Amino acid sequence: MNDETVLLGHGSGGTMMKRIIDDVFFEAYAGDELRRGDDAAVLPTPPAGARLALSTDSFVVTPHFFPGGDIGHLAVCGTVNDVATAGAVPQYLSCGFVLEEGFPMDDLRRICASMAACAKEAGVCIVTGDTKVVNRGHGDGVYINTTGVGFVPEGRELSGRLIQPGDKVILSGTLGDHGITIMSCRESLSFKAQIESDAAPLNHLIAETLEAAPHVRAFRDPTRGGLASTLNEFASQAGVDITVEEDAVPVKPAVLGACEMLGYDVFQVANEGKMVCVVPADEAEAALAAMRANKYGADAAIIGEVTEAKPDRGPKVFLRTAFGSARILDMLVGEQLPRIC
Repeated sequence: MNDETVLLGHGSGGTMMKRIIDDVFFEAYAGDELRRGDDAAVLPTPPAGARLALSTDSFVVTPHFFPGGDIGHLAVCGTVNDVATAGAVPQYLSCGFVLEEGFPMDDLRRICASMAACAKEAGVCIVTGDTKVVNRGHGDGVYINTTGVGFVPEGRELSGRLIQPGDKVILSGTLGDHGITIMSCRESLSFKAQIESDAAPLNHLIAETLEAAPHVRAFRDPTRGGLASTLNEFASQAGVDITVEEDAVPVKPAVLGACEMLGYDVFQVANEGKMVCVVPADEAEAALAAMRANKYGADAAIIGEVTEAKPDRGPKVFLRTAFGSARILDMLVGEQLPRIC
């Protein structure tokens, strides 16, 4: 295909649309099911006793390309991780593109190649999709929606409501990398140390952790709202308090410095390649070792514990500071940094 940019005709349903599907999307990541060209993918039934896990997400990040990833890489990682947090083995993805007239075709090919590479790493197949083209000025180049399907093995149950006093909280790596990377690109900021997005598919890390610590209570990826919002969601679901040790939380010095300069709370900055795990205390060390053995969990740390909530107030999350004092760690209010995913 010789077209240099996306044209309205590429969303027409005619020969131009067939060209972009065949020469861009199919060329990048089509398997047998997608190449059938049907309106729906017909997939095998789950193994006996397994349940389906389904998650959908839309990605509108700007800029589309950033250190450590791009919007396509992010779309696959984000949906794979959401499915995996249910304890599921991700299997299939759908992918819908909303393209703006004039979007460079080379950029689209680059995005699709990134999606293909990430899907291969995660071990998932893109089995169906859709393409729409909007008029110039009515979009922002490209938006992507992905839906993921996975199988939850029989007997596995993960949920924030299962968290109990005495459990330990584990974080799989450093905080704030993605959010600060996006901000630095958007505002043309430069730092002495390289900061890159942490976007990564974490389904294998989750599977390895579950094998080592089969009684894990819950996983969640601290994306929008960061670690603070994730822990508050857990506390609310289970009706417990959670206390985090500030000194135990891994943060890269460059990220911490950027947050201090920009006035951000690193605990509320978005992440796209980190996982929060709550696990019984007697399995915490095993879970930690399993995470650290995975390349995406090398900086994992036990960062806090779960305690009973006082009956005279609701569940709370506390941060015990390096000075020995404690403060409430609130959920993010409003939008600290828009369009990070």
